Formats: sequence, C-alpha cells, structure tokens
Amino acid sequence: MAMDPQNQKKVKLNDGRFMPVLGFGTFASPEVPKSEALEVTKFAIEVGFRHIDCAHLYQNEEQVGQAIRSKIEDGTVKREDIFYTSKVWSTFLRPELVQPALEKSLKDLQLEYVDLYIIHQPVALVPGEALFPTDENGKMIYDSVDLCRTWEALEKCKDKGLTKSIGVSNFNHKQLEKILNKPGLKYKPVCNQVECHPYLNQSKLLEFCKSHDIVLVAYGALGSQRSLQWLDPNLPFLLEDPVLSAIAQKHKQTPALVALRYQIQRGVVVLAKSYNKKRIKENMQVFDFELTPEDMEAIDGINRNIRYYEYLMWADHPEYPFSEEY
Repeated sequence: MAMDPQNQKKVKLNDGRFMPVLGFGTFASPEVPKSEALEVTKFAIEVGFRHIDCAHLYQNEEQVGQAIRSKIEDGTVKREDIFYTSKVWSTFLRPELVQPALEKSLKDLQLEYVDLYIIHQPVALVPGEALFPTDENGKMIYDSVDLCRTWEALEKCKDKGLTKSIGVSNFNHKQLEKILNKPGLKYKPVCNQVECHPYLNQSKLLEFCKSHDIVLVAYGALGSQRSLQWLDPNLPFLLEDPVLSAIAQKHKQTPALVALRYQIQRGVVVLAKSYNKKRIKENMQVFDFELTPEDMEAIDGINRNIRYYEYLMWADHPEYPFSEEY
C-alpha cells in the first residue's frame, strides 16, 4: 500500500531545504473528534504523504505528533522523511511569545524540531488564554505588533534549531515586501501559504512570490467544506465546475485530482485536506497523470477571485491582508 516516497516530487526552498509538493492538511472542524486526527494522519503517512501541515490553532498537534511518532517507531518512515509544518497563532505574535509558542507545539508533538514554522496570519490578537479574544460585545480584541519584529523572533527559532525553515501565511505582497526590505534581514520567508484554487488562482501573488524565490503553498485547494458556519453558503461549489468536470472525465480522474494537479504544474505546493480515507488515498494519484497546456489554460480561465476564507471578523484590523488586490 505504501507508495515509494521517492516518487514524491519536491521543491527546493530558498534556504536550500526541500518541501514535498503535495501536503496533507490536518485541520478539522471542531465537531470532529481529536482521535480522528491521529487515525487519518497515520493513514496518510501509510499511503505515501510525507508533508504534514498542522498548526497550534487546530488544537490537534498532540494527536498528529503521535501519528508521526508511531509511523517512525514502526519503521514506515524516519523523522527526516517527514516535512512537518506548524504555525504561530495570532495571539503569540509579540516577539517574546514566538519561541514559547513553538516550544509548546514541540512539547505537544513530542518532536525535537519542526521543518517549517510560519506566521499563521498577519492580524495580531491580544495575548491570553483565548484563541479568539473578544470583548463584552463579542468584538475581536486586536493587538498591535510590528511583524518585522515577529519575523526576527522566527529567525532566532531557526538559529536555535527549533525549526529548519521559516515562512508566512495569508500575507499580501505589501506585507511580504515589508519583511523582504527589512534592514538586517537574515532569512527570507521560504513560503507564503494562502487560499488558492481554480476560482482564486492568485496569479499575481504567485508571480510576485516566484520573483522573490518564495514558494506559494495552496490551502483550500479544493474550494471549501460547506460545514463551516462562517462560510457564505451561496458561493459556487468548485468541484462541480463544468470545466473541471470535463477535464477530469477526459483524464479519467476526479475534479479534485485535476484541481490538485493544476497547482503542482504551475509550481505551487498544494495541501490536500481530507478526513476520508478513500479520498486521502486517491489524492496520492495526483502524480499519475498530467494536464495538457490546453487544460491548464482552460482552468486558468475559470478564475473568479472568489475567496471562501475571507476572515471578515477582522476586516477592520490595520494588517487585514485581503483589502489589497494580491
């Protein structure tokens, strides 16, 4: 059942390390029992996934870490075969909180280091126990943090060997520029993880990132689950798109595989998130076929700049990233 991990195509990061182009996303909505994260992550590793994407916010690093360790213990993989990403959450963006946040993740994971540590998003929230701190009127309580100082704290974590690489998520090009132009910059972000799929193909941001040797990592690559209460239920369902369906039929693949393959062929690292074993296994087939230039052009043509993940609850924060075009 296990696929030869050598088939796993990798992309070289600007710090010389390598990231598998297909990743397994571990986020699940709150009603999914934590134990499932353990089961599906083990299964994902068994069928060949080597890039695991998680975060403190997901509240399941303990289970995901357990899955990784059990697959190391049973000889399926070595630690260095796994590329593990964690993220520093918005309530820990003050520079002095970054390393303790990473140490907490490592403790939950029971791992010595993570492969990649990224700023989950640029909007800082006030530190404390709550992940989404709100005032008595239910409004988010913001924090004001200079993201360049946060970045310096990530650089220190890399120097201490707690993480091998560092990057960002949900940054627009101006926020990336701020870090790239920072005086005394020691390490460039290796990646920017953003929502990206055929309805939001991020072509301008992709162009910008490529020009700075930053890898674009796509989340929400299959559109989005309908179950999340803050998603607009009227948005079109990506996997029912007629163009994707026609291309899928032509290649005898699913629309989901076509959407994943599209990203890989345009140089984007893609995260496939599923808690369904049949689909997890199926997602590994993304390496079994190739889209033609005509297919790629047709998929480019269905871009509608539709965001499933708008995070409007902090749209009035000065660092809200999506007011910019890209």
